[in-house]
Amino acid sequence: MPCALKARIEDDVKQALRSGDQVRLSAVRMLLSAVNYAEKAKMAELDDAGVVGVVAREIKQHKESIEAFKNGNRPEMAVKEEAELVVLQAYMPQQMSRAEISELVKKIAAEVGAQGPHDKGKVMSRLMPQVRGKADGQEVNAVVTELLGR
Repeated sequence: MPCALKARIEDDVKQALRSGDQVRLSAVRMLLSAVNYAEKAKMAELDDAGVVGVVAREIKQHKESIEAFKNGNRPEMAVKEEAELVVLQAYMPQQMSRAEISELVKKIAAEVGAQGPHDKGKVMSRLMPQVRGKADGQEVNAVVTELLGR
């Protein structure tokens, strides 16, 4: 089955080339390269979920780079990374709000019978496949810790 998200990224590379948008071109080319690399490493074509995973990894790397550039007193590089980050975020599905994550955690905690912090692993193993690509893992972890810690 052809991957619609990868096709969209390939089209966006062409559009960015035509329009001369260097920031967009840089970000989308880098993303396409990361997707192609992931496919070669897996020796299989990625589906949309796999491509979203690559996008999420690239977003995380950009956030870390932004922080490093700010700490290293390189604001011009941080600005470039932030502009590319905006481009990358357009490829992610609609992100869940903290309230939505909280509701899902409560539901799963009730299903698995979670009683406290020692049941965090049970909840996380059922929760993460449902929120992958839709919510930041650190925020999910914080919500689970908060709700099970009481």
